[in-house]
Amino acid sequence: MNRPTRIGAMDDGRGEPIRVHIDGSALAGWLHRPARHPFPVVIGVHGLLSSADSPKQLALAEACRAMRIGYLRFDQRGCGRSQGRMAQAPFAARVRDLLAVGAQARKTAGSDGRIGFFGSSLGAAVCIAAARDLDPAVMVLYAGPLKSRSIAPAALAAAPRLAGLRLAFDLSDRLAGLHHLLVIHGTADSIVPVADAEALYAAAGHPKSLWRQAGGDHPMSDPVHQTRFVSQAVDWFARGFAAGPRDLSDKSGGSDCFL
Repeated sequence: MNRPTRIGAMDDGRGEPIRVHIDGSALAGWLHRPARHPFPVVIGVHGLLSSADSPKQLALAEACRAMRIGYLRFDQRGCGRSQGRMAQAPFAARVRDLLAVGAQARKTAGSDGRIGFFGSSLGAAVCIAAARDLDPAVMVLYAGPLKSRSIAPAALAAAPRLAGLRLAFDLSDRLAGLHHLLVIHGTADSIVPVADAEALYAAAGHPKSLWRQAGGDHPMSDPVHQTRFVSQAVDWFARGFAAGPRDLSDKSGGSDCFL
C-alpha cells in the first residue's frame, strides 16, 4: 500500500464543503473525493470536545483518498463550524447527527453507496450506537468507551463546557452485531480503560482485530503509534471494502491479526 502518512501531514485540499441538516441545525462537513468513481465513503466521527480538524481525521482523509476511498469528516452539533449548541443529552444527539450524515453520504454524487466508520473516543461509541441502523461495511474504532461510566470522572470535570450535561449511555447490547471491526486502544490510556477495547473485541462478530498500543495514551501522542495507526486503519478500510460480507478472514487466529 502507499507510504504511511504521519498524523498532522496532509495535502492542501480541505475537501468539498457539505452541509447536513438535522434538528434545525446545519452540520459542517468536508468530503475528500478520490480521483476514481464510484467510491465507498468512510465517515469520520470525532471525540467529545474535538472537531473534524483533528490530526487523526486529516491524516485519514488524505490516506483514504490516495487509496481510492472517499472520506467525509464533519463537526458534530455545537463543535467546530457546525451550528447549534451542545445538546443537554449530547450522546443521543450525536447519534442522530451520524445517522443523518450517513444517509447523505450514501446518496452523494460519486459514491457507490457503501460506507465505513472511523470513530475516535466518544466518536467510537457513537459509531457503535449507529451501526445497527447504518450497517457500515467496515469500522475502525479508537479508544472508545462502552459505557459512560467508563470515562474517567476527572476528564469530564476538567471541561467547563460539559457542566450540567447528561452523558449517559451503555452499549453492551450493541456489540454482537458489529463486524469487519478493527479496535485500537492504548494500554496506558487514563481516560478510557483498555478493558473496554478488550470487551468490545470479545463481544463483536467476525471478522475483527484488536491492536493494543503498548504504552499508548488517550490522545495517541506517540509518533510511532500515529504513523502505524494511519497505515493499519487505511489498510483495514481498503480490504474491508474489497471483501464480501463477513469475508475479511482472521488469518492469524489471534486478537492481533494483520497488525
